[in-house]
Amino acid sequence: MLRWLIHRDIVQEQVTTCGRGSRGMAYGIAPGAERVVHHPDQLPFGQPIHGLEIVTRRCIFTPEKGFKGEAGCPECRQEIGEVLFDSLEEWMPGHTDNFRCPRCGHEDDINGFLFLQPCGFSTLGFIFNGWAHAGFRSSFIEEFSERLGYGVSVVTVEFD
Repeated sequence: MLRWLIHRDIVQEQVTTCGRGSRGMAYGIAPGAERVVHHPDQLPFGQPIHGLEIVTRRCIFTPEKGFKGEAGCPECRQEIGEVLFDSLEEWMPGHTDNFRCPRCGHEDDINGFLFLQPCGFSTLGFIFNGWAHAGFRSSFIEEFSERLGYGVSVVTVEFD
């Protein structure tokens, strides 16, 4: 995926200190990023934090501001957010990948449940720091997902 993003001139090939994570290292934004968003003028060119970080450990991706913590069962359509988010203590260390609905017993991968706001639970994540306001084009997300071979959730995380 990284080679593909570099080849398309969306991110730079070398890592620099343009990330937000623990080491601050990320792949800087490149001019081709303008082709994959709705509002290129909102991209973080010239900002200190602007790079792509790739997460390769089990991680929970939820909105930072205004997260409601609401989730539903795809089978019975009941609200189960509190119980589901409490179960993440079992999911996070890798004890399980699944969740069982406390109302109807339906069991599925945690990503198979319904979330009011986009969330992701994965061992792979792509964090495009500062790109949220630019808004990815759906064609880019579809192409990204197809190339990756997995469904993609776009989780918008905004910091103060």
